[in-house]
Amino acid sequence: MIDVAEKSEKAVLVAVERVGPEAGLLDAEESLRELASLASTAGIDVVASAVQTLKRPNPKTLIGSGKIEEIRQLVESLKASVVLFDDELSPVQGRNLEQLLCVKVVDRTQLILDIFAQRATSQEGKLQVELAQLQYLMPRLTRAWLHLSRQRGGGVGVRGPGETQLEVDRRRARERVAMLKSRLKQVRRTRALHRTKRAAVPYPIVALVGYTNAGKSTLMNRLTDAGVLVENKLFATLDPTVRMLRLPEGGEALLVDTVGFIHKLPHGFVDAFKSTLEEVSNSSLLLHVVDGSHPQSEEHIRVVDGVLEELEAGDTPRVTVFNKADRLPPEHRLPEVRGPVCEISALSGDGIELLLRQIATVLASQQEKLLVSIPVARADLIAALHRSGRVVEEVLEDGQENYRVTAFVPPVVAGRIRKELARSC
Repeated sequence: MIDVAEKSEKAVLVAVERVGPEAGLLDAEESLRELASLASTAGIDVVASAVQTLKRPNPKTLIGSGKIEEIRQLVESLKASVVLFDDELSPVQGRNLEQLLCVKVVDRTQLILDIFAQRATSQEGKLQVELAQLQYLMPRLTRAWLHLSRQRGGGVGVRGPGETQLEVDRRRARERVAMLKSRLKQVRRTRALHRTKRAAVPYPIVALVGYTNAGKSTLMNRLTDAGVLVENKLFATLDPTVRMLRLPEGGEALLVDTVGFIHKLPHGFVDAFKSTLEEVSNSSLLLHVVDGSHPQSEEHIRVVDGVLEELEAGDTPRVTVFNKADRLPPEHRLPEVRGPVCEISALSGDGIELLLRQIATVLASQQEKLLVSIPVARADLIAALHRSGRVVEEVLEDGQENYRVTAFVPPVVAGRIRKELARSC
């Protein structure tokens, strides 16, 4: 693991430019810039970078021998202490590269997981990060004990003094993974109970999703005064935040801020963070926040769409929110997306009123129009309608004994109100 406490660590970045059908969504230079931002977030100074164009990666070292020698010389001349690879390395590639470069080698996945470990503050977040790290580490345990297995002859990795410790570590890791999964399953059960309680007064859930550093937390603060940490760093927010969102013309919703997504997201991320991301899967509306000023915004949209499909939330209604509109030149063309679009500046507040009206319109389309006569004595039912929907008419009928109420509410609320009124008759 990276010792992020040492701010003086120097790194050389390495990326592979894929050609042909294996080409990625982002080009190598853009992906390297993102890796440099990740390194900065982890407290590492980037001193150099290298790119190699390949049709097929080398299964032993990912890159070619000539590029390895070039990187080794960069490491020596610049006194770098770590080489950061933009791709996830196999256990064999990681071991071979460390032997050839004579320096610590860290891949993009490990770097992201280390940043997650820094950012997690809740108990749930720490459990999720530890699970993801252990799942990453288990196939790589052999590297840690290779020096011991060499002290005895025989089959490599299967005999010698290192074998016992390696098996002990593997067993402990498996036991720890099983324990973490069990505790996270309990967290999911607890979340399910909370959702059941919320169903008593079913507020619609609006989830903020998007590429990391797109401005989700700034928008959360603008809409709800949530006081969420805002930094110009990747993964500034890891643990989810839920706040009440008040809609125009009455009605309320729960606004959920989630962890940002990123290109080349670590394998198993969705599984490890399932309890957190369940709020996305169960939401009534997604606000897909996009940094409209970013030159790679179209690729960022594709990355987020891919993660949402993995979460089985691809068909959830959404509004695409192009943030940082104040930075856009007049001739700038935004990417084409499906569904409603809103241009805003979460920092200045421009476009926020239009966004709120758009949220209210989408949520209203999911609600049922309810026309009922409610006795004056059942003020609790009228209050429930105000809390969970939008009351458009509330007048005393002739005789002053009943209110004639017209409201737009979730179907489950409409059914509950009708059942209560039938019971009162």
